[in-house]
Amino acid sequence: MSESPSTYRERSGAAVGWIAFAAVMLIMVGTFHAIAGLAGIIENEFYSVVPAAGTEATGDVYFLEFDATTWGWVHLIGGLIILFAGLGLFRGAVWARTIGVIVAVISAIVSFAWLPWYPVWSITIIAIDVAVIWALTAHGRDIVD
Repeated sequence: MSESPSTYRERSGAAVGWIAFAAVMLIMVGTFHAIAGLAGIIENEFYSVVPAAGTEATGDVYFLEFDATTWGWVHLIGGLIILFAGLGLFRGAVWARTIGVIVAVISAIVSFAWLPWYPVWSITIIAIDVAVIWALTAHGRDIVD
C-alpha cells in the first residue's frame, strides 16, 4: 500500500539531529536545576547572600525574594519538568516539544537582554534557540519515525 504525497513527508536528518540536541540539552539543564533545587532544600543556608567584606547589607526589598527552601522547590519542580520533557522528546511527545519551545523562547529572550554585555555569546545562544524552535515545531515527530 503506498502512501499519498499529502500524508508522507521525508524525514530531515538535520532536524533529527537538532531534536536530539534539544533533548540532551533539556535533560542536562533539568538535571542541573534539580540538583540546585535539592541543594537549596537540604541545606537552607546554601544560597544565603553574605555581604562583601567592608560593606553593609542594604534593606532593598526584591519582588521575587523568597527563602532558599522556596527557591529550592521551584528549581527542583521546574528541573524535573524540563528533564522529563527532554526524555519525552525522544518519544516524539507533543507536550515535550511544547515545553522545549517554551524553554528555548525564554532562553532567547534572556540572551537578548544580555546582548549589550556578551554580544557574541548572546547571538550564538539566540541562533541555537531559533534552530531548536524550528526543529521542534517543524520536525518534532521525525525522531520517532
